[in-house]
Amino acid sequence: MSDTVISRETATVPERPAHRDPNVLRWVAAFTLSAVGDSVYYMALAWAAARSGSPAQAGVVLAVGAVPRAVLMLGGGVLADRWGPRRVVIGSDAARCVVMFAVAAVAAVLALTAPGLWPLIAVALVFGVVDALFLPAVGALPPRITAPGQLARVQGMRGLAARVATVTGGPLGGLLVAFGGSPAAFTAAGALFAVSLALLVAVRIKAPPVREPAEAPAEATGAGPWRELTDGLRHLRRHRVLGPLMLVIALSELGFVGPLNIGLVLLARERGWGAGGMGWIVAAFGVGAGAASLLLAVRGHLPRAGLVLCLSVVAGALAIGALAFVPTVALAAVAGLLVGLLAGLGGGLCGALTQTLTEPAYLGRVTSVATLFTLGIAPLSYPVTGAAVGLWGTGPVFVVSAAVCAAGGALGLVLAGLRRAELPGGRGR
Repeated sequence: MSDTVISRETATVPERPAHRDPNVLRWVAAFTLSAVGDSVYYMALAWAAARSGSPAQAGVVLAVGAVPRAVLMLGGGVLADRWGPRRVVIGSDAARCVVMFAVAAVAAVLALTAPGLWPLIAVALVFGVVDALFLPAVGALPPRITAPGQLARVQGMRGLAARVATVTGGPLGGLLVAFGGSPAAFTAAGALFAVSLALLVAVRIKAPPVREPAEAPAEATGAGPWRELTDGLRHLRRHRVLGPLMLVIALSELGFVGPLNIGLVLLARERGWGAGGMGWIVAAFGVGAGAASLLLAVRGHLPRAGLVLCLSVVAGALAIGALAFVPTVALAAVAGLLVGLLAGLGGGLCGALTQTLTEPAYLGRVTSVATLFTLGIAPLSYPVTGAAVGLWGTGPVFVVSAAVCAAGGALGLVLAGLRRAELPGGRGR
């Protein structure tokens, strides 16, 4: 049985503000350390790959881990619903610890030689498989550790954690590689995952609101994994809010990640802004995203969440399109600040609405679909964006990407179910 089956009586406990709940804070700390560990791992892998092959081959090593993550992500959601997200997240985090320490030991033995690309490709593949289990499960935990009215606040805290990981993980990985090489960085990543694991073990499951699903979940009838997956996708398709919400997430991510990653690098080079100029834009984006996360974490509730979400996506798309036409780095940084603010607000509300509206029995599978769009499929737009910029330049590509992103927000505005969606009012302040 899944660890989500909890009695109705325990679901009536008084709501506790998430930022004052030690249980939630343990989850946030575990998520933060895991994200920092991810950054250190990717830095170590990139360094080892660059040392063992050409830049193109190093890029292949970094990209290959995305394949099993994208292919197996939905299966990870099925396992989270069948076994319970806490069990899956603890098991997968433990596996990440073992992989990192094993790789560190092998890297130390081979420190004086170039280990070749195949061992690194194998590491990337294994880590991608484990990520496909870890990401849906860790994303499905918040409704089980706090009350529904606190989910927006938890998403804000998660966004702040992601910003902390972005700011600290890269420099930490670089320092470790500089002073101790890849073995030291892999060891540090394993240690971060180990502390994250200890915190996750200490997280206790609480009762989400119990809602009877319209039909019995497939796992309740003893059906196989494929039936469970199709049952979850059917639940999404039939839901008047969740189905449109997934479309909004898919379109907005496809229009967002290309320009804000590879597109921004090419734009800075085209305008002669250099790495310094690009750094200012990225920093401004981080400040905006952090401010949005802080807003959600402090307020804990925004009225008319569905409408605010859709408007944020449309306005953020306009800011993305403007990036390609501003004449100075300063104005580009302002546009980046707006993109970060609006994307952070929209992303936090997407997460809170997903977790609030999903039936507990389907939460792992629904979370896996959302994660697939954000971390699995959307990054595949990188090579498409790069090739398109090479053919037509940054302006047309940014405009088309902004139009795709805006289409997601416009779709949400047209569909009344999503436009009128509300979050539970957070009582704890």
